[in-house]
Amino acid sequence: MNKIIFAGALLGASAFPALSQTAPATTSDGKTPAIATPDSTNPTAPVEGANSFTEGQAKERIEKAGYTEVKDLKKDDKGIWMASGKKDGKAVVIALDYQGNIVAK
Repeated sequence: MNKIIFAGALLGASAFPALSQTAPATTSDGKTPAIATPDSTNPTAPVEGANSFTEGQAKERIEKAGYTEVKDLKKDDKGIWMASGKKDGKAVVIALDYQGNIVAK
């Protein structure tokens, strides 16, 4: 009887790591988004979602990506930080999503 209880407890404990894993969020097209790195951007960026960047962090990240004269920085209702600025001397509209993807239009 003790062996059965021990085996059940061991089996139950081994299932906990599997329960704590969550699948990555997907985009509307069903593809798993990439998290932005300095060398890559999610092709579906900017991605809507809860954005935890503060205004200061968003501006700093945009400036580190080579944008200048960043102004009018505001988070829209989709969680995307929007701003105007310049890149390579050209005026652009900049978007920063919750993954850290920066897109200029």
